[in-house]
Amino acid sequence: MARELETALLRSFVTAVRAGSISRAATQLGQTQPGISQQLRKLERAVGHPLLHRSSAGVAPTRAGEELLPYAERILALATQALAETGHALSGHCGIGLLEDLAASHLPQALADLARLHPDATLEVLSLSSATMREAYDAGRVQLVLDELPYLPGPPRWTVRRPLAWAVGHGVELTADPLPVVLFSGTCTWRSSVLEALSQVDRRWRIAFESDSLAGVLAALRAGLGVSALLPANLEPGMVCHDQAALPALPDVELGLTRHPRTDGDPLIDAVAAVLRRMV
Repeated sequence: MARELETALLRSFVTAVRAGSISRAATQLGQTQPGISQQLRKLERAVGHPLLHRSSAGVAPTRAGEELLPYAERILALATQALAETGHALSGHCGIGLLEDLAASHLPQALADLARLHPDATLEVLSLSSATMREAYDAGRVQLVLDELPYLPGPPRWTVRRPLAWAVGHGVELTADPLPVVLFSGTCTWRSSVLEALSQVDRRWRIAFESDSLAGVLAALRAGLGVSALLPANLEPGMVCHDQAALPALPDVELGLTRHPRTDGDPLIDAVAAVLRRMV
């Protein structure tokens, strides 16, 4: 019998990874925790591999889970778009400002899929500093901005909390004292979150590397310079922390979407905003 990937099972898997917990996923989906666990086991049987590491601290994707995640998110996004937008051609231009960590994940592919469905529409994805993003927003080049709440150029239309996950560099010993950490430089809120989490458990640390870009942080992790905090979607194979008890729990990050008030009622902006909401 041919194996199939049911969208309901994929939705449970994606929600569990995003939430970092099966119980939180059950709450978000309005189902029971045993029901979600049963769906995840069914999906693992269909794929033929374990998809989640389970521990008292929550869940994290296995290597097979990391490989499945972008496909699952894209399948769910396409299914929703196909139902909502078939027969409704969209046109015009939409500038989307994204937090770099989101621009490096699955979101651009989902937006590209939307653009493919509507060839008369032009989508422009920008990842800029908060000051430059505000200028682009005020000038009308960017109509939607998805970023951390403190850096939004206007009041959010909606907000969402997403977990951060520890990323472990190649060969890094989690028992090292002090623990080497790789941080985003500047005033990044994730930087303070990492240091505060370590300080709360009296864990000594040292800054091994800093960068103002996700590319720089990932390069340092690949080089084995330390540990860092990332969105789960940006964890590369081999960076997942399998010993959850070795490091303290990290706080969630709060994201929000700002929409330029002059775009209310624009069907293209509506469609793009809906894609961002579903994917985040």
